[in-house]
This record gives sequence, structure tokens and C-alpha cells, in this order.
Amino acid sequence: MTVETENDQHHLLALIKRARVVLWDFDGPVCRLFAGHSADGVASDLVSWLEGRGLRGLLTDTERESLDPQVVLRAVDRRHPGSDLAAELEERLTQEELRAASSAMPTPYADPLIRTWSAVGSRLAIATNNSPRVVRKYLESRGLVGCFAPHIYGRTEELSHLKPDPHCLNRALNAMGAAPDDALMIGDTPSDHEAAARAGVPFLGYANNPRKAKILREAGAGTVVESLERVLELLRG
Repeated sequence: MTVETENDQHHLLALIKRARVVLWDFDGPVCRLFAGHSADGVASDLVSWLEGRGLRGLLTDTERESLDPQVVLRAVDRRHPGSDLAAELEERLTQEELRAASSAMPTPYADPLIRTWSAVGSRLAIATNNSPRVVRKYLESRGLVGCFAPHIYGRTEELSHLKPDPHCLNRALNAMGAAPDDALMIGDTPSDHEAAARAGVPFLGYANNPRKAKILREAGAGTVVESLERVLELLRG
């Protein structure tokens, strides 16, 4: 299932036709980064590493049990912003992401959609909370880096700039000399939608199942697709 009504189809077509610049979130719309390297396990390892340093109390029970490495990283940075501890934790996460990139699973239809959008003259960028080193490694493995480079904007040492902060979107727009209205953000989480809204960029939600689609719609996403196939069909049409 993709967009649900004729009105949704019109909105989707309008988003595609007006996009001169397409900003992609990475983990989700481009690939499943942790398809063969469990994100749950990475989060647990980060928590165990903190506990091994006597820092169990740094996280709430909810954060410890989130099974989301980004949640663990954000929590540490909120309590110790700019610290060596946060920097070391970020590097540990980056190394895990680099390992995961070797077994990442391409999102169905993402590769041909990226190549087609690039071929018809739209400019593409990555705007992600993952490490840019990881994004580049994956894109190189798929022969896609030329569709994006040099516009790959990911996690920096300033962890407060992670989405939903619009920092990486604004970096992309500024570097490409693009107005927010001429861009389109493709993302799969409420934080992607919020970042796009704060940057003034139209948003297309990608959800690979109805539960995620419902979450995006409840977060305010007006147009959500459960497959990129329809986007590719409309772009080719």
C-alpha cells in the first residue's frame, strides 16, 4: 500500500514535481542500516560500556531500555554536552555503524529512485543522524556516492544538532544554494518530519509498514508512502 486516496496521489505528484533538491534521511529511506547487525544489540553494548565505567545512573530506566543507540547517545550528551565521554560514546557508535554498513539492506526501489532523480536533474543530499563516514561507505558499496557527493550531512561533534534540530537540513540547503520551498525531505520518523517543518522544507514520509505510517501521520506528515515504487513510477512518468 502507498498513498491512500486520489487527493494523496495529487499531493505526492506535486511534491515530486516541485522538488529541485531532494534531502534523504539515510537509515530507513535509503537502506536498513542494521539489517544484519542488531541496533538493539548496539544500544545494549553502549549501555553496558557506560555501566562498566560506573555510569549506570547517567541514564533513566526508559533510556536504558529504549534499545535505540541514538537515544543513549543523546541522553549522555544532554547531561555532559561536549564532553570527552560523549565524544568517546559517539565514536563507539560510529564504529558499530561502520560494521553494520557491510550488511545493510537496500530499501526496495531506493537505488533506482536515487539514480532516476539524479538523472532528471534534481540535486540530492543526505541529511541524517548517522555518521557521514557510514553513509559514504554504504553509498560507495552501491555505486551511488556520485549521486550525492559532496552533499552528505550527518552527525557531527555537536550532538545537540541531531534531528529534530534542522541543522543538517540547513547545511544542505545552504551548501546547495537552495530555497526550502524548492526542496523535499524524505524521512521515516517524527523527528525527520519535525526537522523538515523547522527548516521550512516539504516532507514525504516513508514507512515500510502500516504502524510506522500511522506514527508519521499522527506526527503531522501529510503524505506518506509505504513503498518507494509509486514515487519512482510518478517520477518516470
